[in-house]
Amino acid sequence: MPNPDNKLGNETSPYLLQHADNPVNWQPWNAQSLAFAKAENRPILLSIGYSACHWCHVMAHESFEDTATARIMNDSFINIKVDREERPDLDKIYQTAHSLLTSRSGGWPLTVFLSPHNLMPFFAGTYFPDRPRHNMPTFREIMQLVSDAYKNKQQEILQQDASISNVLKSISHHSPASSTLNSLPLDLARKQLEGAFDKNMGGFSAAPKFPHPDMLKRCLHHYLFLKSQNRSDSTALHMLTFTLDKMALGGFHDQIGGGFYRYSTDEAWMIPHFEKMLYDNAQLLGLYTQAYLLTSKQFYRQTFEAVANWVIREMQSHEGGYYSALDADTEKNEGETYVWQPQQIKALLNRDEFDVFEKKYHLSEPANFEGSWHLHSTLSNKLLAEQLNTEHKKLETLLLSAANKLRKHRDTRTQPGKDNKILCAWNALMIHGMSQAGRRSNNQHFINSAIKSADFIYKTLWKEQRLLASYNDGKAHLNAYLDDYAYLLQALIELLQSRWSNHYYAWAIEIANSLLEYFEDKQQGGFFFTSHDHEQLLYRSKTFSDDAMPNGNSVAASSLIQLGLLSGDTQYLDAAERTIRCCYAALAEQAITHCSLLHSLELFLRPGIIIILRGETEQLKEWQQICNDRIIPQLSCFAIDSDTIPPDAFKDKKTDDNICAYICEGTSCLPVITDIEYFKNYIDGFTHYEHH
Repeated sequence: MPNPDNKLGNETSPYLLQHADNPVNWQPWNAQSLAFAKAENRPILLSIGYSACHWCHVMAHESFEDTATARIMNDSFINIKVDREERPDLDKIYQTAHSLLTSRSGGWPLTVFLSPHNLMPFFAGTYFPDRPRHNMPTFREIMQLVSDAYKNKQQEILQQDASISNVLKSISHHSPASSTLNSLPLDLARKQLEGAFDKNMGGFSAAPKFPHPDMLKRCLHHYLFLKSQNRSDSTALHMLTFTLDKMALGGFHDQIGGGFYRYSTDEAWMIPHFEKMLYDNAQLLGLYTQAYLLTSKQFYRQTFEAVANWVIREMQSHEGGYYSALDADTEKNEGETYVWQPQQIKALLNRDEFDVFEKKYHLSEPANFEGSWHLHSTLSNKLLAEQLNTEHKKLETLLLSAANKLRKHRDTRTQPGKDNKILCAWNALMIHGMSQAGRRSNNQHFINSAIKSADFIYKTLWKEQRLLASYNDGKAHLNAYLDDYAYLLQALIELLQSRWSNHYYAWAIEIANSLLEYFEDKQQGGFFFTSHDHEQLLYRSKTFSDDAMPNGNSVAASSLIQLGLLSGDTQYLDAAERTIRCCYAALAEQAITHCSLLHSLELFLRPGIIIILRGETEQLKEWQQICNDRIIPQLSCFAIDSDTIPPDAFKDKKTDDNICAYICEGTSCLPVITDIEYFKNYIDGFTHYEHH
């Protein structure tokens, strides 16, 4: 029987809707719920999670679906449910508070108890079990302790509130650097990355192993930075490629359907936590694309194409936006959709296919996941072909044929839940990755996919020069965050290099202007996570370190540098410099946790190169492909055909019967180039590695 006091039924978040039938009197986070808690003088039990989170499901099944537990929650607390993907502002604040209260890193589900009068947290944890286990108190015991403390220890709570408030205020205070900015943080990061690198299995931590795309991208950039100066850093290249190899071969990568899972539970990248997140795949899509260009390894191309095809096939809505995630669980069992028994596989394949598939994926070895086989490999196709004395191309054909048969069968199984809300920031990351994969591999299908998502955002989430953060089931809402603006600006600059559009250029300018108007800290530099007119919360977060996604300040700085050089508008360059100066002290201490910001610093220190090509469409493609085939982090190339009237900023960039390449290095422009060999030699002057 539905619970009439549970108020989640009209929400857009699939995560909140998962809890709409709980016996708990859940409320969404809004003014009415907060006012009700204040009027009742009952502490708030704030529960933050997301739809694909395995331990969120476990706590829901054990506690939130249990009527006896729900009765305690309803009697003692005002219970508020938050989707951390829709409200990253709240998640950032209360994860930080959890760390202050417990001296431990947080995670999901996040369970925080707040005073109703000031929303200050006075007790926090993550998952709590229904019965004593994992050396943890039960959720019911915790609730009893918290309820007693709120009634009987108000003085201690008020003292704790004051100290937490002071720390929270100090966290977002940064003194801008006035000294000359230099490349020392790049070298520090390089040393710290090598110190953290797992020489046996790749990656930068022990189990559980996360992909850390920005750390890998830093290795790539550092290698190219030195290579452009005729210096070599084979270790940086090894850290990159060794990790990419391990991740793509292992069970962390979906060997049948494409795409990467959230993280590996073991150090060998074999058994993942089975949720698939859009933002992980967006970043890895771009990274494997660049690694392919750098190394010419076909394995990397196969990997990024499999990611892109999975996203288009399973994660792109008919409206154009990309969905957020696939669940870790299938009908309450983790990974059930993805695992196999060898006899199932044998029955689906012919003999030749099974012979190579069995050896590739170790099917004769013991089961590796709860009595089943989760597919992983330690053998490259090249090495396997040598071992089997088989032609490499023939082996790849058999493996591809086998994978297609298995995927077709797997698609008939019950599928994991899909979080079908469309988030602006995550879509922007995927537009960037998809567009880059399309441009670099000359795949128009990928570029078209990126354009569909961009057009969806413009039509649905861009209202009166402002962005909305989330969309589901016909409803767009929530004031957007820094990441939405910064990631979308980055995505449009990449998309403009894939296919020029005056409309996207004008939109990029509007986004940048909104970013400066509504988010910039005019006193210290940098950007707040929430806009100046956002709901007033405990404090305004302004951070610079990366987490699972690149830091919004970092992406804003890099994108503003590119846009400033492209448009000639120095206000964007000035804002980027203020951002980098604001956090420069943090770079000098913990460079490894600020890798995306180091990309901005590098772009600031090395004059960015903007190339605008004008001419007839078919010839333009040949010239632009010269840039697309090479990884030059500081170079952006835009091709505007002769039939397009360019924006006013480029009205001096004329064209005649020849292709004209207009090149500016930083704020200095070079003579126009009209000879393709001369242009090729100019581009090759920045690269000293083999390209294909």
